[in-house]
Amino acid sequence: MAVKRNYSFEKRQKELAKKKKKEEKRKRKQAKKEAAEHDDLMHDDGVGNDSDENPAE
Repeated sequence: MAVKRNYSFEKRQKELAKKKKKEEKRKRKQAKKEAAEHDDLMHDDGVGNDSDENPAE
C-alpha cells in the first residue's frame, strides 16, 4: 500500500520557506538603505559644496 502524502504539511513548509525568504530580502533592503543613508551622512559633513547657499548673490 502506498503512503498517503500530507499536502497540508508540504504547503505549510512551502509557506514558511517563502516567508523566510521574504524576510531575508526585507532585511537586505533595509541594510542597503541604512548603508546608503550612512554614506550620505558621511558625504554631507558640511565641508565643500553647500547647495543651500547662493554664492552668486
